[in-house]
Amino acid sequence: MEEHQELSSLTSTPTSDSETPLTRDIRAGSSRVDINRDFISPDESRRTSLAFENNAQTFDQLTQTAAELLKSKLADIDDDFTFKRKHSEPSSSRFFKLSAPPVRKKQTHSTGHVSSTLRRHDDEEFQDVTEWTMEGTGIRVAYDDFTTIDWIHDFAKERARQKKLRQKEGWRSKINIIFDLMEGWIVVLAVGLASGILAGMIDITSAWLSDLKEGYCSSAFYLNRKFCCWDDQACSEWVTWNKGLQAKSSLSEFWTNYVFYVVFSTLFASVAAYIVQTYSPYSAGSGIPEVKTILGGFVIRKFLGWWTLLIKSIGISLVVASNLCLGKEGPLIHLACCCGNIIPRIFPKFRYNEAKKREILSAAASAGVSVAFGAPIGGVLFSLEEVSYYFPFRTMWRSFFCAMVAAVALEYMNPFRTGKLVLFQVVYDREWHAFELLFFAFLGIMGGLYGAFFIRFNLKVASIRKETWLRFFGVQEVIIVALLTSIISYLNIFMRVNPSELVAALFRECVEGDYHNLCNHDNFFMTAISLIIAAIFKFFLTGITFGLKVPAGVWLPSMAIGACFGRAVGLSVQAWQRTHPKFWMFASCKPDVPCVTPGMYAMIGAASAFGGVTRMTVSLVVIMFELTGALTYVLPIMIAVMISKWVGDAFDKEGIYDAWIRLNEYPYLDSKEEYIYNTLASQVMTRIEDLIVITSTGHTIASLDELLTDTDYKGFPVVINSRDMLLIGYISRSELRYAIEKARTTQGISSSSPCYFSNNLPILDSNAFIDFRPWMDQTPITVSHKFPMETVIELFRKMGLRYVLVTKNGQLLGLITKKDVLRHLAVMKHPSLLDGDEAYETQNLMVLPERRMSSYNGDFGID
Repeated sequence: MEEHQELSSLTSTPTSDSETPLTRDIRAGSSRVDINRDFISPDESRRTSLAFENNAQTFDQLTQTAAELLKSKLADIDDDFTFKRKHSEPSSSRFFKLSAPPVRKKQTHSTGHVSSTLRRHDDEEFQDVTEWTMEGTGIRVAYDDFTTIDWIHDFAKERARQKKLRQKEGWRSKINIIFDLMEGWIVVLAVGLASGILAGMIDITSAWLSDLKEGYCSSAFYLNRKFCCWDDQACSEWVTWNKGLQAKSSLSEFWTNYVFYVVFSTLFASVAAYIVQTYSPYSAGSGIPEVKTILGGFVIRKFLGWWTLLIKSIGISLVVASNLCLGKEGPLIHLACCCGNIIPRIFPKFRYNEAKKREILSAAASAGVSVAFGAPIGGVLFSLEEVSYYFPFRTMWRSFFCAMVAAVALEYMNPFRTGKLVLFQVVYDREWHAFELLFFAFLGIMGGLYGAFFIRFNLKVASIRKETWLRFFGVQEVIIVALLTSIISYLNIFMRVNPSELVAALFRECVEGDYHNLCNHDNFFMTAISLIIAAIFKFFLTGITFGLKVPAGVWLPSMAIGACFGRAVGLSVQAWQRTHPKFWMFASCKPDVPCVTPGMYAMIGAASAFGGVTRMTVSLVVIMFELTGALTYVLPIMIAVMISKWVGDAFDKEGIYDAWIRLNEYPYLDSKEEYIYNTLASQVMTRIEDLIVITSTGHTIASLDELLTDTDYKGFPVVINSRDMLLIGYISRSELRYAIEKARTTQGISSSSPCYFSNNLPILDSNAFIDFRPWMDQTPITVSHKFPMETVIELFRKMGLRYVLVTKNGQLLGLITKKDVLRHLAVMKHPSLLDGDEAYETQNLMVLPERRMSSYNGDFGID
C-alpha cells in the first residue's frame, strides 16, 4: 500500500498561496469521489512523488500528469470522472464521507436507526432530487414549533418535485401528472364540504341549546322552538319552564324563567371553559390573529389539529347558547382552517410542503366566511384583504371554488329550514333618499368611534387579565362573566335573545309583523331608549368577554351593537318624518309610502361598527351586499364603511386582529404597514460581534454539540475562516441538530470526528469525517451594508424571508432576522421606547414566542 499512501500525500498537500485553480479542482474532485487508488502502478506513483519532492516549482505540471493518470486508470469505473460538478448523490450517501476501502465496487454506508425523539425530515421522499439539496437551500427537517417557514426552500422543493414528476415517461406518468394537477381541487372540494357540514351542525346544536334556556318542545325534546312551532306565535307544544313547573302567579313565573335562564347560561359557558382549558387551550378566542400569523409563515403546532377542531366545535355551540356577548363567525374561520390543515395531510404534495399547505388554508378561510355570512364572494375577498400573506392567482380560483362548495353544502343542510344560509339574511325593496346620506355618514362616524374605543378598552382588559392573577383562573372568570351577563341580559329583551335573532329582527322591515315592539310607532321613544341601553351594555360586556378562555368571535356582537344604535337612529328619523312630513328635507318622500326604513339604518349601523372594529373595506361591503341581496344599498354601505375606517384610523390604524397580534407579540409582518424612515441595513442588523459564526473547518461532533448546548440561536452563518469572514452559507439550528444526531447512529462516527462545511474536503486515511453541506443553505439572501431598510423590509414581505445576511464585498458584517425587523418597526413607531436604558427596552420589546405562548395558553394540551 506504499503507492496508496504516496498518492494520498500528493493529493492532500496543504493549500498555499501559489496553488493554482487546477490544483484546487483536483483536491475538490478527490474529496467528492471515492478513488480506488490501487489502480495506479507503484512506479507511476513513486516517480510522481519523487519529482514533487525534488522540485516544488514543477508542482502544477506534476498535478496535471497525476490527473491524466487518474482519468486513464479510472475509465472503467461506472461513474464518469470529471473535475466539474459531479451529479449529486442522494443525501443519505452524501451526508457521511468515510475513507474509501481498497475495493472496486461502489461504496455504501448505512445510516442506522434515527432516534425516535427526532422529527422525520420533510425531504425524505425527495432525496434523489439533488440540484437544490446540495447547491441550493439545503435539506430541511420538519419545522419546529414557533418557527418561521422557509418560503424559498419550499418553493424550490415544489419545483424539483414537479420536475422529477415530468421527467418520467409512459402512460402511468401521464396519469400521475393529471392526478397531481387535480389534487389541489380535490382538497378544496373536501375542505368546502367539511366546512359547510360542520357549520350546519353548529347552527342546529347552538339553536337547540339556546332555546333550552327558555323551555322545551313537549312533542320532541330534541327540537328547538323554531322547529317545534313553525311560526312566531305561541303554540301548545312549546312549554316554557314556568308552565312546565306549573308556576301559579306572575311573579313566580318571572322568577322561574329568570332562574332557568341564568342557570343554563352559566352552565353552558362553564362547560365550554372547562373543556377548552383541559383538552385544547388553542380553542380559546377567535383564532383569526393566529390564522393570519400562520398564513404569514409562522408554525404553531396543534393550533389547527384534530383536538382543536373537536373541542372548538363543541365549545362554540355552548358559548353561543350561553348568550355571552360573543359570536361564532370568527371561530368558524378557525374551524374551516382546521379542516384545511387536516385534509391535505392525505396528499404528500401538501403534507411535506408548508408553503403549499398555506394556499389551502387561504381557501379554507374564505370557506369560513362563506358559511358564517352566506357570502362566498365576500369570503374570497376577506381571505385576500385580511388574512392571506401569499395569494397567487390559482389560490384565488381555489378559494372561490372552496367558498362556493361550502355555501352549497350549508344550503343543502338548510339548518334554519328557511332556505337562508344565515338567520339574518334580508331583502329590501324600498328606495333610499338623498337626505338619508347625512344620517348614514353619522352612523359611519359613530361606527369608527365605536371601533377605536372598543379596541382600546378590550386591549386594556386583556392586558390586566394577562398581567394579574386572573390568568390563573380562566374557568372561574368565565363563570363570573357568564353569570353577570345572564343576570343583566334577561332584563332587556334586546339583550335576552340570541345575537343572530336580534340582528335578524333589527334588519327586518315592518311588513311581516311586530318584532319585540320594533314596529310600534306610538311607543318608538321607549323602544329607541331600550336599543341604546342594550348597545351600551353590550359594548362593555363584549369588551370584557372577548379574550376569555372560550371560543369567541367579535363580528356578530359588533354588528348587534351597531344594529341597535342604527335602528334607534332609524326610528328617530322615521318619527321625525311622520310628525313633520312637510319639512324641506323630506320633500322627496312620496305620500302614503313609507319614506324611512329603520331596518336599513340598522344594517348601515352594523356595517359601520363591523368596519370600525376590523378596518375591513371591500370585503365588508361585498359581505353586506350578499346578506341583503340588494345592489341599491351598496352606495350607502360604501359611504358608511369608508367614513368608519377613516375615523378609526385617526385614532389607530390597527384593527382588532392586528391589535391582538401585537398584544400576543406574534412575528407577523403586516404588508399594509408603510415604512417611511431613512435607515440602513447596517443600523438594524445584529453585528457580527454579537453572533456565533461557524467556520468551514476546525469542528468536531463534540464541539458542535457543545455549541448547540451553550447557545439558543436559531441558526449560524458559515464563513471560510475567522480571519477573512468570507460568507459561504447559513445553517439553521434544527438542521444542525438533526444532522449531528443522525451522525451518531452511523458506524465509524465518533465525537472526535471532524466536520466540514465547504467543498475543500481533505482525504483522510483512517478517521471518518462529516460533510454538512447538504444541510446548509449555500445560497442565502445577502444585502449590502448600505442597503436601505425600506427595501430590506419589502424583501421580507414579498419573499417571506426568515433572515438576511449583511455583507461588504462578500465579508460577513451582520444578520437581520424577522424578529429584528419587527423590533425595529416597533421602535420607529414608538420612539419613547428608546428613552432611558435603550438596550433594555429594545431587548424586551419582542419576547420569544415560546415564552409568550406559554404565558398565554398555559399547557398545550394533548395531541
